[in-house]
Amino acid sequence: MCRRGALIAVLLAGSAVAAQTPQEPVDLLIVNARIIDGTGAQARMGSLAIHNGRIARINPPANTPARERLDVRGQVVAPGFIDVHTHADDLAQKPEATNFVRMGVTTIIAGNCGGSALDVGGVFEQVASAEPAVNFATLIGHNTVRQSVMGRAQRAPTVDELQKMKALVFKAMADGAVGFSTGLQYIPGTYAKESEIVELARVAANNNGVYVTHMRNEGTALLEAVAESINVGRLLKMPVQISHLKVDSPKQWGASVQALAMIDDARRRGIDVEADQYAYTAGSSGLAIRFPSWALEGTNAEVSARLKDEATWAKIKGEIIQLLADRGFTDLSWATVATYRARPEFNGLSMKAVATKMIGADTADAQLEAARQMMINGGATMVYHFMSEDDVETVMKHPMIGIASDAGVNVFGSGVPHPRGYGNAVRVLGHYVRDRKVIPLEEAVRKLSSLPARQFGFDQRGEIREGWAADLVVFDPATVGDTATFDAPHAYPTGITHVLVNGRLVVRDGATTQARGGQVLRRPNR
Repeated sequence: MCRRGALIAVLLAGSAVAAQTPQEPVDLLIVNARIIDGTGAQARMGSLAIHNGRIARINPPANTPARERLDVRGQVVAPGFIDVHTHADDLAQKPEATNFVRMGVTTIIAGNCGGSALDVGGVFEQVASAEPAVNFATLIGHNTVRQSVMGRAQRAPTVDELQKMKALVFKAMADGAVGFSTGLQYIPGTYAKESEIVELARVAANNNGVYVTHMRNEGTALLEAVAESINVGRLLKMPVQISHLKVDSPKQWGASVQALAMIDDARRRGIDVEADQYAYTAGSSGLAIRFPSWALEGTNAEVSARLKDEATWAKIKGEIIQLLADRGFTDLSWATVATYRARPEFNGLSMKAVATKMIGADTADAQLEAARQMMINGGATMVYHFMSEDDVETVMKHPMIGIASDAGVNVFGSGVPHPRGYGNAVRVLGHYVRDRKVIPLEEAVRKLSSLPARQFGFDQRGEIREGWAADLVVFDPATVGDTATFDAPHAYPTGITHVLVNGRLVVRDGATTQARGGQVLRRPNR
């Protein structure tokens, strides 16, 4: 045989051997799935092959070998939900993140409302070492940066102080923060002028970051606050994410229509503005947010001294009464205690009930006196019932509004927190999609997955595509829903069957597993 013939024979023999070599099995085969891919496209039946943490194949051959086969029996398989507004900054200490994964959340962003870790690189190391159940990203918070340089001073920064703050933002962005956040209703952020915000956000913009803002006002001056947020994006040509868009003042209910129109107008002018919301008519924040910002300047001792001084307290109380009246309230009865460490027996009570127990009366004056005493004794986390269902649904229908919980990693049974920490994502799927038919199921999944993934630059996440990360949630659209209530918030949702994070089953058959598939997600610099 000639040399050429011998070579052909060898190659043919090699091909035959290769053809006879068994195909390597994939890690997991999900079959009989109703696939909603996250783009807003209609659901379709199919199967998924998962291998090495990725979606290896959509609709692989029926005889594809697999180490495990998961028959989901017509349930929905969707991209894992991305919660861009969390306060899960302590994930390294609570890596199971059970309240998030049990509602299908596979990626979280911390560092919101201006509050974050100052050492972003250090936090990433801690989270990675803890091997969390969810993917983790963080913003660098303006309040954190400002307080580290200026304390709680109510003034503009000096040139030197501004440079120090810019250096801290730069370091955080270099370490992989996904953007810069503000909490302009909280001290010390509320003391900052727009020019300061622009200068610090510019550092994040130069590092491909997003500007994320808890705006200066969400009720009586909502439209002015939206305009300020948009202007930052206009000046810096950077993406803007307005946090938990709402109308929190009864006198302004209905203003969501105008706020959304402003976002539409900005987008037509080329400004990349989006927002997120939680699916409830109540919010949650500190008791301090009800007090005038000037009264909260300085150290805790200085704040306490102001509150204890009767003449100063009379001035503070007068301003609180006026602020309440401007919003359409006559007292604090719309507020309930989530966590008050000084007296845990108050957790879950309305301020009327707290005043009765503490002061012996439930009048508006007694409620304010109770609030003063609570602030003197360390403050409290509150739940505020101040929104309308019409505004919630109006905002939810807008195509550029994502879904985010504004929750932290909950300790089951601790306090009486807002139920959104257990039910936000599934409440959309159950209450607003299935029951009220506010938006279609495919649109809800898009708002929970690809919309936030694109805004925050999460590469190869947020959609079901071959080669992309296998962050997936399997749920039954007929039964998915929230069970947590304001009176009994510690309750996991129904209908979430399986959750995969980077290909690992962190929830199986509705229960958490020992697997932790989360990764640290850094935003690449330009």
